[in-house]
Amino acid sequence: MSIRVLLVEDHDMVAEALGMALDLASGIQVVGRAVSLAEAAAETGRCRPDVVLLDRRLPDGDGVDAIASLTAAARGGRVLILTAEASASVATRVAEAGGAGLVTKSSGLKELESAVREVAAGGVVFAPDLLAEVLDRLTGRAGQPGELTARERETLTLLGEGASTVEISRQLGVARNTARNHVQRVLEKLGARSKLEAVVIARRDGLLD
Repeated sequence: MSIRVLLVEDHDMVAEALGMALDLASGIQVVGRAVSLAEAAAETGRCRPDVVLLDRRLPDGDGVDAIASLTAAARGGRVLILTAEASASVATRVAEAGGAGLVTKSSGLKELESAVREVAAGGVVFAPDLLAEVLDRLTGRAGQPGELTARERETLTLLGEGASTVEISRQLGVARNTARNHVQRVLEKLGARSKLEAVVIARRDGLLD
């Protein structure tokens, strides 16, 4: 039995490319398309998809805000967010809203296909560099002043070694934007205005040798 997918994307060229790729995948069928949250609600009720592939930014709102209502309308279907840029804060919102994960628009078609299959099978799809932080935020371990997540401690260690954001990105195996976000959160939690000040504070407080 095919995995039924509702595609919610307002850009025609993107939607056409995604639709063709998914239709060509064995065992996956695009059963409908919507270009807004309002249409998505109507189509979800009509199509009863297994997976709603939902663009985060639509003309009438943020897709993350519609996850709960679309999940209810799908009656057993699940929502996978499609986004131009993933971050831990967005991923956490998706998880809190009951979403099954998110994939970026820059992902390869095989990666997208794999994500749809994983979500349809009951799994969740978050990039490895985001998953740990999502769990930290959901369990309340992140966001407290001075308390760094495991990934942020790695970032701080690299800052202490004089690594640039590009070098941190390479050594942690994450995108540059993700590395930049890690650095920014380290600065915020330590109350620092620069990387150098963060290292000085961390050494003073015994967070770095």
